[in-house]
Amino acid sequence: MPPLHDDMGTALNLAHSPRRVVSLVPSLTEAIAISRPDVLVGATQWCTHPGDLDVARVRGTKNPDRAAIVRLRPDLVIANKEENRELDVARLRAAGVPVWVTVIETVPQALDSLERMFTEALETSVPDWLDAARALWSGPLPDVTATAAIPIWRDPWMVVGRSTFTGDLLRRAGLANAFAEDPDRYPHVALEEIDRPDVDVVLLPDEPYVFSESDGPEAFHRTPTRLVNGRLITWYGPSLLPAHRMLQQLVAAL
Repeated sequence: MPPLHDDMGTALNLAHSPRRVVSLVPSLTEAIAISRPDVLVGATQWCTHPGDLDVARVRGTKNPDRAAIVRLRPDLVIANKEENRELDVARLRAAGVPVWVTVIETVPQALDSLERMFTEALETSVPDWLDAARALWSGPLPDVTATAAIPIWRDPWMVVGRSTFTGDLLRRAGLANAFAEDPDRYPHVALEEIDRPDVDVVLLPDEPYVFSESDGPEAFHRTPTRLVNGRLITWYGPSLLPAHRMLQQLVAAL
């Protein structure tokens, strides 16, 4: 096979089309498990979809068990620049394991990266769900109807800031990110910076912090809150389809 280049521009020399794949990214694990389940042999403990996923577990996204990955004899490991550590990618490559690194900060990037992963790295056709997601999310930007803040942690509070997939996804649904101009991608902020008059809604996802009815909404006295499925605003892959429906309904209700 001729050399391939991942989203980072790194060349990969694969002897043949991958037959044993380990995914270190929950979104991409779901995408592969639904579309090419025959090749997936390993995933992280955070790879929770599909619910019946039955593959070897190789610990977490930030602390993968590299020895366990090597023992699985993968033809290819799928990683992401933001979710996985450069050190782990480098050490897997040093052990002779090819690693395809994705870079995803916007919805268009996600759609293009997924298509390249399937057609180039996995040498398969574009899944129907990806074509459907592209049709849903590739139109012109809608008018902004409300401003949202999206905490991802509390004590200390952290929110979605600039240049993130989540912020771009919400903007394409008509929601402006209250912290889109922050210099940091996931800034630490005081609660009063979130609970302020010019924020129309605070979206509280159930991951990475597990916000719930009893943990999160009670902190806000000025701004309305909505509990949301974290997978639908942070994952890229098949979740883009239900995410579109959920965000349309949320925006309509504001």
